[in-house]
Amino acid sequence: MESVATLPPPVALPPKGRPREFCTEAALAAALRVFWSKGYEGASLAELTDAMGITRPSLYAAFGNKEALFHKALDLYEAEKLHYTRVALEQPTARAVAEHFMRGALAMQTSQGDPKGCLGVISAMACGAEAESIKADVIARRASSQQALIARFERAKTDGDLPAHVDVTGLTSYLYALLQGMAVQAGSGASRADLERLVETSMAVWPSR
Repeated sequence: MESVATLPPPVALPPKGRPREFCTEAALAAALRVFWSKGYEGASLAELTDAMGITRPSLYAAFGNKEALFHKALDLYEAEKLHYTRVALEQPTARAVAEHFMRGALAMQTSQGDPKGCLGVISAMACGAEAESIKADVIARRASSQQALIARFERAKTDGDLPAHVDVTGLTSYLYALLQGMAVQAGSGASRADLERLVETSMAVWPSR
């Protein structure tokens, strides 16, 4: 009888299932472009899989269903396309914060490589029953971003950088309305000069001491 030491080593079994033959990062970036161009409801599974270069079963295996894919695409959108909003909060004055927001949005809306408009605005307008969780997620993310901006403006008010009478919640809503309006205008064909004029006018009426 052979001892345990002389037994041949066990043969490693191959992993179950076929390995993925596509780059998930590239596929997710492609899905983001489709959602950004068409919104959640407007993007069909056929359009998504065609843009991603994968089959429907592969989409389900890698990302879950369409809803889960959108949430992941929105994560990517915030991390890459809205990075300027986090940098804006670090600016030394409230005016600089607002201007960085505006000019960051201007740069994104006039980029040659990306769709125009705002993914959040487009998808928040979805009205089907399936889109309720999408709308809720978009609204919750926007509320979180607005709250961070309100806190930054409150600090500016405490520091004397903003006049004491300024309603920082209203000021934040005003700035977001400008950003959303810029996205809508860019999506409907406004030129860079038109959007720059909006930024300049907004900064001209910005409250200061």
